[in-house]
Amino acid sequence: MELKINPKYPDIAYLRERAKQRIPGFAFDYLDGGCNSEVNLRRNTEEIREVQLKPYYLRDYGQISMQTELFGKTYAAPFGVAPIGLQGLMWPRASEILAKAAFEHNIPYILSTVGTADLETIAEITEGNAWFQLYHPTEDELRDDLLRRAEAAEYQVLVILSDVPSFGYRSKEIRNGLAIPPRMTLRNMIQIMSNPNWAIQTLLAGQPKFKTLEPYIPGGMNLRHLGLFMNKTFTGRLNEEKVKTLRDKWKGKLVIKGIASEEDAEKAIQLGLDGIIVSNHGGRQLDVGESTIKPTANIAERFGDQITVMMDSGIRTGPDIANALASGAKFTFLGRSFMYGVAALGKEGGHHTMSLLKKQLQQVMEQVCCERVEDLPNHLIVKTS
Repeated sequence: MELKINPKYPDIAYLRERAKQRIPGFAFDYLDGGCNSEVNLRRNTEEIREVQLKPYYLRDYGQISMQTELFGKTYAAPFGVAPIGLQGLMWPRASEILAKAAFEHNIPYILSTVGTADLETIAEITEGNAWFQLYHPTEDELRDDLLRRAEAAEYQVLVILSDVPSFGYRSKEIRNGLAIPPRMTLRNMIQIMSNPNWAIQTLLAGQPKFKTLEPYIPGGMNLRHLGLFMNKTFTGRLNEEKVKTLRDKWKGKLVIKGIASEEDAEKAIQLGLDGIIVSNHGGRQLDVGESTIKPTANIAERFGDQITVMMDSGIRTGPDIANALASGAKFTFLGRSFMYGVAALGKEGGHHTMSLLKKQLQQVMEQVCCERVEDLPNHLIVKTS
C-alpha cells in the first residue's frame, strides 16, 4: 500500500513529543515508563544502537524487498505490533486502530489478554490474521475457555508470556494510582481537564476495560474487588508443565515471549514450541537484567536453525529494526513506537507509524546495499574488543 507520512512527524521522537502533549501525564507515564530506576528501559535502545552495519557500495544489487515469511505467511515487512495492555487508556480504541492498520499494511498485530478490545473483535478486524498473547490464568477452566475462543476466532498464533512471575515495581504508576484499582486523585483530574480532546474521545469510547476478560468478571464489582480479582486470576509463574499442557491443547503455532537466556531457549525447543520472542517486557519488569539485543544474538547463533527467533523491547525505529535483524532476529515487534503514533495522531497514527518504519528500514537496506532482510546479518560488523 502507499506509504503516507505526516511531514510534521518524520521520526518516532517527534511522535513521542506530540503524544506527551496530547494525553494525560498518568497515561503517558504508563506508556513511556519502565520499572525501578528505568535502567534497562534505556539500556535496551542504547545497546541496539551500538550495533554497526557495513555497506558494500561497489556490489551489484537489485530491488529492495522487506517481505518476510513467518509461520507459513508472507508479511510485507519484518516487524509487527507487540502486545500492550490497557491500550485504550493511552488513546481510545487504540487496539482497534492498530489492528486495522496492521492488517492493511500486512504485518502481524498481537492482542494482549489485558488489552482493551476483545479477541473476537480484533479477529474480525484482521480477518483472522492477528496473534493472541495469553497471560496464563491460575484456573484451568479460564485458560481452556480463552483457548477455545481464540481457536473459534481462527487465531493462528498463540503467544504465551513467560516474564511476569511477579508484577514489575513501577514507581510512576504507583504515584499516579494506576495500579488496579486506580486512584482518581486531584492531580489526575487536573491532567484530564488539561487534555480535553483525550477526555472527549474517552467519553465517547467509554471507560477502558479488559474486554476479552469481561465474560469472566463477576458483575457488580467495585474497583477494589476488580483489582483483587485480577491479581488472583493472573498471579502465578509459568512453568514447564503449564507450557506442555498448552502445547498439547493448542494446535496452531505456539510462541513464548520473554525468553532472555540460552537455557530457556533450549527448553522451549525441547517443549516443541515454534518460536521465541526474546524480550524483557520493554524494560518494565527487571532493571538488573541484560538488554535484549545481546541474548538475541547469542540465542540466534546457537538455536536459529532449530526455532524461529524474534525480538522486542527497545526497538523504536527502522534502523533499530535493521540492527536487530542483523544481530540474528528473524522478526521484530515494537510497542511504544506504535502507541506514540496513535496518541499523537489518533486514527491516522497506526498508518503513519507503520509507513515511517517501512521507509526508514528501506533506506537503511538501500544504503548498505542489501536486497533482502534475511541478508542483513551479512552486513553486521562484529567488534573484536
